[in-house]
Order: sequence, then C-alpha cells, then structure tokens
Amino acid sequence: MSVSRLFLVRHALVEPSARAILYGDMDVRLCEAQLEAEAALYRWLAARLPRPARWVTTPLARTRATAAAIFAAGYPEQEVAIEPALAEQHLGEWQGITHEALTERLLEPPHPFWPHAAETRPPGGESLEDVRGRVGPVIERLAAEADDAVVVAHGGSIRAAIMHAMGLSAQQALAFSVKNLSLTTLEKHGAHWRVSGVNEEPWPFPGEG
Repeated sequence: MSVSRLFLVRHALVEPSARAILYGDMDVRLCEAQLEAEAALYRWLAARLPRPARWVTTPLARTRATAAAIFAAGYPEQEVAIEPALAEQHLGEWQGITHEALTERLLEPPHPFWPHAAETRPPGGESLEDVRGRVGPVIERLAAEADDAVVVAHGGSIRAAIMHAMGLSAQQALAFSVKNLSLTTLEKHGAHWRVSGVNEEPWPFPGEG
C-alpha cells in the first residue's frame, strides 16, 4: 500500500500589533523580537522535516518567511510552490477589529478555544467549514503527487486539514491546539488518512530542562 505524508508547520509568531486584532488572511509580518527565541525551534524543524520533500507555502508573507528561516537553520534550500487555497480563514468584516470589539458583534457564545462560535461565518467571510472545503482537495492532491510534502500554513488551514482527514466537525476541530512553529503530520495510506501527530514540539522545549 502506498503511503504519503504531509508535514504541516504553522508559521512563526506574528508582530504584537497584529496579535491585538483579528487578522485572518491579512498579510501581517512576523515578530522580529522573537527571532532569537525561536532559533532553536527553526533548528529543530530543519532537522525533523523529511529530506527530500516537496515544499509548499501560502501566498501570505508570514509562511514564506517561516520557510526561509527553516532553510537558514540548516534545511537545504528548496523550490517552494505557492498554494492560495491553503491560506488562513478570511474573516470578512471582522478582519482588523480588536478582540474586544468582536464581543459586541457576536450573536452566539464563542467556542471555548476560539474567539467566536465554531460554525459562525463572519459577514463577508468564511466559516471553518468553508476553509475545509478548499483545503481538503489540496491535501488530497499533494498526497497523490508526492511521497512527502512540507506545508507551511496557518492555524485555521491546519485545523481544516485535520478536520478533513478525520471527518470532524468544526466544533471538534477547534479543540486541537496548533501552536506557532509546531508540526502536524498526516499520512495517506491508500484511500485512508491517518493522523500521526498534532502540535508536535521538541521535548524538552528549547530553554527548558
């Protein structure tokens, strides 16, 4: 039976001004103040990710910059394909507003681990189910085209990939933690998906132990 593996890396932490708002698929920069603190994570990823592998990022600068930092940390530099369908969830009219302002617009209680309800589609934007609808076909194609692929993406699109692979609801998918610079690994065994790791980080975490 053929086996394909997708290694999904969430981009590094974004700048503080972006973290104060709902940035969705806005093109925000990485946090330069975190570069030194994240150096060990980049080195871990450079050693942990498979070689050879096909590399894919989204059009947003934060994923392309994260891929470049992994190459700089020791992974041989690769040609990187851009896949627009793996971009972060578009939040429509809510993009750019503060988290405090969002609470005034909510019609339903938020998910315990998300700013709004799991099934909510922001005005002019996407629900997580909408994101799954565009992410699912892409990960199926990547699994069909390459034995190993590294995808530098976003928390929303990585949860959508897990959602697709496991047949989960949005409510269930949002219960998964997907930290910045963590690794999620999906395997395609013939016609079947298996999740072999979610939110993987080095242990002990850099700076601990």
